[in-house]
Amino acid sequence: MDYRVIEMGSNTPKKTRVTIVIEFGLTVLVNALVLLMAHSIFNNFYVESFWYALIAALVIMILNEFVKPIIKILTLPLTIFTLGMFYPFVNVIILKLAGLIMGDKFIVDGWFVPFFIAIFISIMTIILNLVVTKQIVGGRK
Repeated sequence: MDYRVIEMGSNTPKKTRVTIVIEFGLTVLVNALVLLMAHSIFNNFYVESFWYALIAALVIMILNEFVKPIIKILTLPLTIFTLGMFYPFVNVIILKLAGLIMGDKFIVDGWFVPFFIAIFISIMTIILNLVVTKQIVGGRK
């Protein structure tokens, strides 16, 4: 079954609603799996269960969409001064905010170790999105 629509005069397929929903669901699932991987590797990071990891993935996605741009603007001078080395702390701030929202079901302790947790989550999310999400959604022809 073909879920792609090709616009007139264009060779590039346009995403349909079904494809967008599938891609969003896979992205949330991949992010939840990455959070669980981080929980199993790092001691300063706790997620109670898979379901709370799914909720935390949604919360982090919402924070990334609406709060992260504001934090990036506020921390821009420090990021420029440190030649970009402060940028992962923006992700740590997002993780901390998600922890505040989720309560004791999602805990991020400290500031130094979460720096590496944020880098790990970013790298693993990129890799798994390329391997899983893009292959499944991109492979639908």
